[in-house]
Amino acid sequence: MDDTRLHAAVLARRDDLIALTRDLIRIPTLNPPGRNYLEVCEYLGARLAENGFVCEMIRATGAPADSDTHPRWNLVARRSGSKPGDCVHFNSHHDVVEVGHGWTRDPFGGELDDGRIYGRGACDMKGGLAASVIAAEAFLDVHPDFAGAVEISATADEESGGFGGVAYLAEKGYFDPARVQHVIIPEPLNKDRICLGHRGVWWAEIETKGRIAHGSMPFLGDSAIRHMGAVLHEIETVLYPHLATKRTEMPVVPEGARQSTLNINSIHGGEPEQDPDYTGLPAPCVADRCRIILDRRFLIEENITEVKAEVTSLLERVKTDRPGFEYEVRELFEVAPTMADRDAPIVRTVAAAIERVLARQPDYVVSPGTYDQKHIDRIGRLKNCIAYGPGILDLAHQPDEWVGVDDMLDSARVMALTLQELLVSPSPAP
Repeated sequence: MDDTRLHAAVLARRDDLIALTRDLIRIPTLNPPGRNYLEVCEYLGARLAENGFVCEMIRATGAPADSDTHPRWNLVARRSGSKPGDCVHFNSHHDVVEVGHGWTRDPFGGELDDGRIYGRGACDMKGGLAASVIAAEAFLDVHPDFAGAVEISATADEESGGFGGVAYLAEKGYFDPARVQHVIIPEPLNKDRICLGHRGVWWAEIETKGRIAHGSMPFLGDSAIRHMGAVLHEIETVLYPHLATKRTEMPVVPEGARQSTLNINSIHGGEPEQDPDYTGLPAPCVADRCRIILDRRFLIEENITEVKAEVTSLLERVKTDRPGFEYEVRELFEVAPTMADRDAPIVRTVAAAIERVLARQPDYVVSPGTYDQKHIDRIGRLKNCIAYGPGILDLAHQPDEWVGVDDMLDSARVMALTLQELLVSPSPAP
């Protein structure tokens, strides 16, 4: 099938792609707490409705973080073809992380400079969302008589687990394999890479317990912070070296993430920090509580039961050595590793499209962190799902985040070719 018309239709939308990306960045969908979710869904819904999509606005009522102050709104837009066929779904999250410090540009200005669009969420992942919209619109212009369906979703809370977005939609059947057959998530993994999946994650809070006493007589109390110090020492000297020996055959990027990793996300002990305007001194007390949050990323070769047992065994060893040591573990979040098969239909189709657009074979990678493929796989039971989109992964969540216009155009061409391959029957031979 000749790709010329489809390529031309995408490239003709260059200015529209720039304008759409800038508009999306200018809607500050900050998470937490979850601002402007309705506004961004209504903006996209109005545009897609003009192109014949049937749009649903879906609030994830009762999901974590959903409230009347910050409701978790999602958009699912569907355009059905003239005959039966598969459904290809592009899923993008619309939320962005906090701005942080170090910016030299307006984080929500959508500034265009030397072929780059700057702003929070430009790379992760409003550039990918815009590229999928442009790809779908170009495809529909060239192939109005297609088979099956095209879906585009803009979903909430990926940056905080996705429970108010894709997880909620999957529970409601929106990713049932009988309804949707192919899913592309335009996360920023670079335009010449296909991301097959991600590592697993286990978050847990460990609390050590002590007994409060006057700070001048600490021997009358029992310091939970000192107990936690023993836990941290055991993590540093035993667990970290053990994790460094675990390697995976998954093509995880960057290289350092091909082993098991553990991050101590936070530590809190003793009396709470006071407000910034407090000018007094702390009270002299022995800490009776200390907590840390563990962020453990694990490999497809590992078993989640063993991952948890490594930590509980460590704590039990400390308990054996320390009189009065008491602890509690609270599990916060867990996701199994997931990885699409290299021979899956969406993988093969996108790979062929990348070769046609970029004249090179794609790299196949796995993400070090999770994204919403976990819910499509685990809840939706849909395995034919990948991440593919424009943008450089290392720029995500950074100051002066940006996405390249040419990268978005190339990715949009790949996405449009994928739609053509999956939803358009080849013309019969003369």
